[in-house]
Amino acid sequence: MYDTTGAWGRCLLYLFLLKGMAINMEKIFEQALLYDFYGDLLTEHQRQVYESAVFDDMSLGEIASEQGISRQGVHDLIKRCDKILLEYEAKLHLVDRFTKAKQKISQIEALTQGGDKKDSAEALSERLREIRDLTKDLLDTL
Repeated sequence: MYDTTGAWGRCLLYLFLLKGMAINMEKIFEQALLYDFYGDLLTEHQRQVYESAVFDDMSLGEIASEQGISRQGVHDLIKRCDKILLEYEAKLHLVDRFTKAKQKISQIEALTQGGDKKDSAEALSERLREIRDLTKDLLDTL
């Protein structure tokens, strides 16, 4: 095990905790994005339990008592919902296409903000070509 009594040990422990929180935040963000796109395809009961766990940050015990099911049942239902949402994404790729479209729009925005009045006609022409290419790619993505 790691020695957490010294300054380096506490720093190491802190980094582990931060890394864990970052990974957890990424998972929550992914769950929320998948739910935004595919949540309506879950049953009402699945939506209630999933929202309580992911968005309301309720414990398994709290959800179990609210829903009248066991903690294990809540756990299994959340895992099943995660699997269902991931399967929808694997088939439909809506989140992936949304993410790619958002990136292209950000690139277009950056290209429209760049430059100034002193840019050469050639530089402006190149920027317009890049914007056209990104727009074409964006339309193909959608």
